[in-house]
Amino acid sequence: MDYNVNERGYYDEFGGAFVPEMMYPNIEELRENYLKILNDQSFKDEFSLLLRDYVGRPSPLYYARRLSEFYNTRIYLKREDLNHTGAHKINNTVGQILIAKRLGKRRIIAETGAGQHGVATATVCALMGLKCIVFMGKVDVERQKPNVLRMKMLGADVVPVTKGNMTLKDATNEAFRYWINNPVDTHYIVGSVVGPHPYPDLVARLQSVISEEMKWQLEEHTGRPDPDFIIACVGGGSNAAGSFYHYLDNEKVKLIAVEAAGKGIDSGESAATIALGYPGIIHGSKTILMQNDDGQITEPYSISAGLDYPGIGPLHAWLDKSKRASYENATDTETLEAAFQLTRLEGIIPALESAHALAVLGKHKFKKDDVVVVTISGRGDKDMVSYIKYMEEKNF
Repeated sequence: MDYNVNERGYYDEFGGAFVPEMMYPNIEELRENYLKILNDQSFKDEFSLLLRDYVGRPSPLYYARRLSEFYNTRIYLKREDLNHTGAHKINNTVGQILIAKRLGKRRIIAETGAGQHGVATATVCALMGLKCIVFMGKVDVERQKPNVLRMKMLGADVVPVTKGNMTLKDATNEAFRYWINNPVDTHYIVGSVVGPHPYPDLVARLQSVISEEMKWQLEEHTGRPDPDFIIACVGGGSNAAGSFYHYLDNEKVKLIAVEAAGKGIDSGESAATIALGYPGIIHGSKTILMQNDDGQITEPYSISAGLDYPGIGPLHAWLDKSKRASYENATDTETLEAAFQLTRLEGIIPALESAHALAVLGKHKFKKDDVVVVTISGRGDKDMVSYIKYMEEKNF
């Protein structure tokens, strides 16, 4: 089975580039150049140096002893939360800012939900001295205020989006509109493995540093490079794509992606795209998305702003259809309980997004000698308001 994108930008039936004519030159310029740039030795050297000295990679692979004892298996945490800016998003933004500079772009735009991608984009723009504009749904602006302030402190213009559900989908819509009107000097740093080709492939390649490190780190820890299971949360799906990337062709490694079930799959307030969606086109790509019988996108809901998206990357749509990966889901309540469990057992406060991955540990019967890697895609500082509210409700 082939899990790589083909020359037309498809993962089997999913992917492609469904864009307005006015956006075609932007996409075509990137498509024609991204592989050449990624394979250029000077790019590789600069990217690797920044990942090491600026981002702080490699991120640790930590053996979670007390969590392992609780579940009677061997659990390792891939600590993307320890990266500069607090999440995996910086891997992608460092790579894309270097591409933008090589293409002669002077202005960067981005969309963000939880704010981690926005912060990572604002960070690399400050580093490289480029103007930064971040589109963010008004609802997310209000519930992720610390990240909004960080973006502004870094010099970015944060544009609250007041259309639609005022969350990630709507922020992405506005970013695309801006790019259409400013095609020559602007580069759009897409934050996940979504959007028109080549973005899903580009972002997956840049995030693949996660699984690249995982292989040699597991060798050091366990004497073998391959785990039995890899678990990662998925909204658009970039941290999961990066965690899975170097294991896609090794079917002995079981891949588990965890969506946000919100208040329940059947509650009408969920963001579990694979569980609830079917094929359609969103933000320039054919994939699985949540939509009604008329093909209109339905509004997603999750306690975690980063998973509050009605679609999923086309790579993930194909991994689900081909049964290469298992797509599960966790509710808000299960996610909060998992976050507090990790905090109490290991002294690590995860992002709400990452806690979705932790929430399925209790739904599986692992063997004692299994090696289970869970990607902690971000840290929980940004979610303290939600955690405090939960503690007050539970009388902690």
